[in-house]
Amino acid sequence: MTPPVGSGRGGEGWRRRGAILLFVGPFFALFAAVIVAPLAYAVYLSLFSEKSSGLGFGGTETVFVGLGNYLDTLKDSAFTDGFLVILGYCALYIPLMIGGALALALLLDSGLARLGRFFQLALFMPHIVPGVIAGLIWLYLYLPGISPIVDLLGDVDFLGGDHVLGSVVNIALWEWVGYNMIIYFAALQAIPAEVIEAARMDGAGPLRVALRVKVPLIRGAVVTTVLFTIIGSLQLFTEPMVLDNVSDGVVSTWTPNMYAYNEAFGNNDYGQAGAASILLALLAAVLSFVVTKWGNRR
Repeated sequence: MTPPVGSGRGGEGWRRRGAILLFVGPFFALFAAVIVAPLAYAVYLSLFSEKSSGLGFGGTETVFVGLGNYLDTLKDSAFTDGFLVILGYCALYIPLMIGGALALALLLDSGLARLGRFFQLALFMPHIVPGVIAGLIWLYLYLPGISPIVDLLGDVDFLGGDHVLGSVVNIALWEWVGYNMIIYFAALQAIPAEVIEAARMDGAGPLRVALRVKVPLIRGAVVTTVLFTIIGSLQLFTEPMVLDNVSDGVVSTWTPNMYAYNEAFGNNDYGQAGAASILLALLAAVLSFVVTKWGNRR
């Protein structure tokens, strides 16, 4: 008897491919719409520039400049100086964030902290607050005359040039320590209980178990958060942008992201803004590769 059409391996294979496409298709469609298409458009914009015709009395025309915008961006000290700010931000922020989140996760995992569920929720809550709102909250707490913190500490100028980097780091810590603490705590909960028990039977105390057993076993989670933090640091924009109008230490090109924003919407130079954005994306990709390779080797 002849089998029905589509009942063989070929039909099953097509059904399987159709099911896979049904599940992954929406993701790739959304990925192409919100990531690939804007990136391609930024590349396109970065290859053109607006030039004035005649002696400057006429209109402007769009001309192809190739890599000219990229070279101009790399020569602009306002763009390159922004990476020095990012470097200082990372040097201060990453150790504090990773160390604080790890310490809190180890404390909750040890069982020494009572009301563990409550503290998990309380520490995670600041991450739910949007970055703009968080910046405005801390702006109020930084302003002299209306801030109880400034009145309590005296004449500390949190928005001055010498302290503004620390003020931005503080806002980011308030937003992200709880989020990364949840990641570390989940990784700690996945450690087999017999591993911890074996270490205790060998005479290891609580501190040694935490530092010599638990932390090495969640190295993957730590490397992942470091990777995401580096990429997020390159995208630093919201917090300093909120402080821009009231702080003499933050300028419109304080970070590379702010530089691209200022070129696009301040100077109306979309080609330069596109070039800065693509350079920033390439640097993020390279750093992601380097940190991932380093984490795998470690």
